[in-house]
Amino acid sequence: MADITAELVRTLRDKTNAGMMDCKKALTETNGDIEAAETLLRKKGILKAGSKADRQTKEGVIHALVNGTAGVLIEVNCETDFVAKNDNFKAFVTALSDKLASGAESGSAEVDEYVKSKIAEMGENIVLRRVEKYAAADGLLASYIHLGGRVGVLLQATAPDTDAARAVLKDVAMHIAASNPRFLSRDQVSADFIAREREIAAEQVKDKPANIVDKIVSGKIDKILAENCLLEQSFIKNPDINVKDHVKSGGDITVQRFVRYAVGEEA
Repeated sequence: MADITAELVRTLRDKTNAGMMDCKKALTETNGDIEAAETLLRKKGILKAGSKADRQTKEGVIHALVNGTAGVLIEVNCETDFVAKNDNFKAFVTALSDKLASGAESGSAEVDEYVKSKIAEMGENIVLRRVEKYAAADGLLASYIHLGGRVGVLLQATAPDTDAARAVLKDVAMHIAASNPRFLSRDQVSADFIAREREIAAEQVKDKPANIVDKIVSGKIDKILAENCLLEQSFIKNPDINVKDHVKSGGDITVQRFVRYAVGEEA
């Protein structure tokens, strides 16, 4: 039997936002396995899929840059909130984004030296944590920064180069920032994700009459997919329609992919 330490319990609590006693009990039942304990808590209905409470507490800034057909989204971490809000640091992140959008690569000598020089200047450790680059020679890119750089989105679509299409894609990027979809559409959902959700749903309704369990589970899975697939989510500016309907309003647009970063989240 694993030793269920207070630190282990706190780790699970920080990840799930469940109560300390619930966390300890789940860890005891799963012999200290954090992932299994999280799944157990979900089966018991103590937390929901995709809980926003699973964020780590790191400081930093998310920045997006779209320059014609090139786009980049980056997360740069630092040690303190004071530095994250510093105009000098923000200017550095913007300049770093420009370097990356112009062809510099994360991990290259050029980028590493640029980061090191800022560390020496500011006296605080700085890390380029992650980078996503998009190129859209025959389409459009859109970006959105939310909560003063705590959340950012980069989006690519095939679309006509019109004001209407650009406005719609900006709306969709804003929606992604606020609603945090996990997938673009159902055809991108992995079989493993569905199998895990089905197992959890079945456990939650195991005491229901056997002849209606499959129907209830299927309904739960359908709801989870609708909540996690971008095109099926209720559009944040008009909940009477879904995102797919709003996309159609901008003309012949097909959203191809997106990425969303939040400061300190588990990558």
